[in-house]
Amino acid sequence: MDLTFIGIGYIGAGIGAGMILIGAAYGISRLASSALEGTARQPEAANTIRTTMIIAAALIEGIALLGLVICLLIAMNFAMPKPEQLKAIETEVIR
Repeated sequence: MDLTFIGIGYIGAGIGAGMILIGAAYGISRLASSALEGTARQPEAANTIRTTMIIAAALIEGIALLGLVICLLIAMNFAMPKPEQLKAIETEVIR
């Protein structure tokens, strides 16, 4: 029985997790860069900018965590044999 799709599922979950982390890192780096630039241009608004930056960073991290959980669920789902696979494996073992 060919179980190649399990390996492909793991590869897809890994690539998805990597893309999520790269996207989150890029988003937070752009956010921090803009916040530092805004603080440098208008130092009296530093507290407001910092608060807004922290809220946005928390939202980005939350979405990244959700994406990682989804990738883990995908990987775990591919690891579970389906009922028809179990039947095929049982018939191969019996032969």
